Amino acid sequence: MAGEVEYRSKFYGRVGLEKDVYSLAVERTRYVMEHHDRVMVMFSGGKDSTAVLNVALEAAHSDPRLSARHLPLRVIFYDEEAIPLETEEYVRRTFARPDIAGEWYCLPVQHRNACSRQSPYWWPWAPEDEAKWCRPMPPEAITHLDGFPVWPPEERMTIPDMNGLFAPLPYSTAMLMGIRAQESLIRARAVTKKLVDNYLIPYKGKTTRGNLTKVYPVYDWRTEDVWAAPKLLGWDYNRAYDLLEMAGVPPHMQRCSPAFGEEPLQKIHTYAQCFPEVWARMAERVPGIGAAQRYALTELYAYRDRPEKPAGMTWPEWLSHYLEKFRPKEAAQVAKRLRYSIGRHYRNTTDPIVYKARHPLTGVSWHFLLTIAMRGDFKGRKQEGGVLTQDDGPLWDRYIAEVAEVGASGTAHQYGHPHEWPADPEALRRRINYVPKEGS
Repeated sequence: MAGEVEYRSKFYGRVGLEKDVYSLAVERTRYVMEHHDRVMVMFSGGKDSTAVLNVALEAAHSDPRLSARHLPLRVIFYDEEAIPLETEEYVRRTFARPDIAGEWYCLPVQHRNACSRQSPYWWPWAPEDEAKWCRPMPPEAITHLDGFPVWPPEERMTIPDMNGLFAPLPYSTAMLMGIRAQESLIRARAVTKKLVDNYLIPYKGKTTRGNLTKVYPVYDWRTEDVWAAPKLLGWDYNRAYDLLEMAGVPPHMQRCSPAFGEEPLQKIHTYAQCFPEVWARMAERVPGIGAAQRYALTELYAYRDRPEKPAGMTWPEWLSHYLEKFRPKEAAQVAKRLRYSIGRHYRNTTDPIVYKARHPLTGVSWHFLLTIAMRGDFKGRKQEGGVLTQDDGPLWDRYIAEVAEVGASGTAHQYGHPHEWPADPEALRRRINYVPKEGS
């Protein structure tokens, strides 16, 4: 497995160390087990949580003191209902181990439904939808958790909001999670905020009381590491990935979670191909699923192409057109998200926002903002980007070319720029180390 590399610079670069990623993950987990009263693994049955689970077991077994305190290991599984049968089988095999104390929760937690703007949420195992459930209720299911409201539906919590229910006072609790910096910019940013113990992050959900810490022991693993470990170390794994591999889905895009969210929606067709038993029920589970299956990869859902803005309409007006398609509450959330991105851009530069080319320093473009206006970003996972590499010449070349093109076209007034359009676009090029202003 590759040498350990840490995301610590403002450019989200990787710093090579002498040890391999597996050894360091075990060391981190031992440290966590030594300094917390209780430890629990958040297990989805996916590849990343598989790595975390096996690292935690190795750490606990490596020291008799840790074994006495933390074994059998507490493992939490949120059953999201619309998952492959292979995931259910894998979780059942895992929970049969004598060194694991598994808790299998089937609760109607609030999930995102990106298939419909008018029905933006769904609830797995919702009692009112029992006739539509994608799978029978597993015999291991726990259907009650103190503090979680089942009724009325609008009071049901999201998973992040309810995680604090597993960490009662006065105990300090560590929640081990399969979060990897390679997977997204937001995750890379999460582990660059401090130089020491950057994999430990205080949890701030609704139900937490200051005693819960998120732990990312495999944050620096690459996809290659995640798959090398089961092969080299003989771990069990979810056989759903074998089906995704045979279907030609690249390893970095293989997911076994429900396909109704904003990002997973683009792979919804793989469920019909790889998991037909579950798909037969998924096809009727949430509002809008039929349209999503047909058009998820088209401009209707802001994938690949985007709808062409009507001539004469400004970009802010075009975004407002799509905000009107959401319910008022969700439209307000999306509008707030858009204001944040635009405000962040202008707090850090006076350069204009153009359509296609993201600004090299802030990562903002109207193309990016239109994606948010059309899909929403209720989980906060769409990131502007900006300064992903110090070699920013090509980024500036594309941006400056588009600024010049807009200026020559006479359409600059449509871009909502609060300043005069740059007369000399080449003068905008700044080869500097970018440090975002406080609060951005």
